[in-house]
Amino acid sequence: AVQLVESGGGSVQTGGSLRLSCAITGNPYRPYCEGWFRRAPGKGREGVAIIYTVFGTITYADSVKGRFTLSRDNHNNTLFLEMNDLKSDDTAMYYCAAGPNCVLTSVQDSDWPYWGRGTQVTVSS
Repeated sequence: AVQLVESGGGSVQTGGSLRLSCAITGNPYRPYCEGWFRRAPGKGREGVAIIYTVFGTITYADSVKGRFTLSRDNHNNTLFLEMNDLKSDDTAMYYCAAGPNCVLTSVQDSDWPYWGRGTQVTVSS
């Protein structure tokens, strides 16, 4: 019942910026946790940033801390990821997700059962 739709991906040079958006629907049910994950070719899924919506608590991966900012428009139920100082290692398919457990690492499928289709981010050196 929960649906997520990402947008805002694209191609950018190293050091550039992008802003991703994720429209979330599914009320009255809404998971407590929302977040952004990414998957690069040949690599596993990596948690980027998550938010515990009850308190607004945000957790970032060490690899993006200080460069990425997660925010939420509560009125429009939209999740954002502002990405600055992008690096080649940030190249990946970015997904927004929702679930009952706010887990960034050691993620299990049951932690994040709802996913968008993803939006591609490509950073050129």
